Amino acid sequence: MYDDIPEARRQQVPQASPPRFNPTILIGSGLGLVGLALGVGLAVGVFKTQSSQRKGEGEPAATKTSPDLSKASSVNAESKPNTTLGHFAYEVAPENELEAITTDGRIRLRGAAAQAYQQMSAAAAKEGVTLLPLSGFRTVEDQDYLFFKVKEERVQGTQQRAKVSAPPRHSEHHTGYAIDIGDASQPNTYLSTDFEKTAAFAWLTQNAPRYSFELSFPKGNSQGVSYEPWHWRYVGDQDSLETFYNARNQGS
Repeated sequence: MYDDIPEARRQQVPQASPPRFNPTILIGSGLGLVGLALGVGLAVGVFKTQSSQRKGEGEPAATKTSPDLSKASSVNAESKPNTTLGHFAYEVAPENELEAITTDGRIRLRGAAAQAYQQMSAAAAKEGVTLLPLSGFRTVEDQDYLFFKVKEERVQGTQQRAKVSAPPRHSEHHTGYAIDIGDASQPNTYLSTDFEKTAAFAWLTQNAPRYSFELSFPKGNSQGVSYEPWHWRYVGDQDSLETFYNARNQGS
């Protein structure tokens, strides 16, 4: 032990002197602690952000915001055509826009359609074909009788009647642009599918487009209306074209 060593041989153990105050060390230490604290805080913030993002990613589908489909449904509903029993709705032509195409004034069409029909009829006559107008503009009252009263007289069901006649306010004849045509030389074919066997129908098939007339209800038409070779409509100006073709794309 240290006490067993003779005093002459002992080495003096230097006394530790108290540490001197070094401000540089203290400042450096303080800055180090501040830096450490900032680093820890930043790391915690990043961790929380990442955790929050991971939480959002893992959020159940039921809690996420779903798109509002009610408006889309409403738009789709509004864009559906306005039809009844396969017939589109049409506005009634104003009286002041109608012109007679027969000498007795009984059959009328809108001005542009009336002039086009008369030109077409004159052209057919030059080739020995006599077109005969059977029906033009009809009022809602006229169509009411043709649909409901005739249906009762013929003991027809509603859908059966709709295949050959439109309900009131759904007839092309309301527009003043539609006309039923016959062959004057074959009255037995008036308003009959046998009209397709006449010279008048053959002439119309070849020449009606020249005068902006087209067949309204050809065979297998998408409306499900019975084939009507006698029923033609004028589509020779903007109003007539929009009247018929807008009705197929949106409610009238």
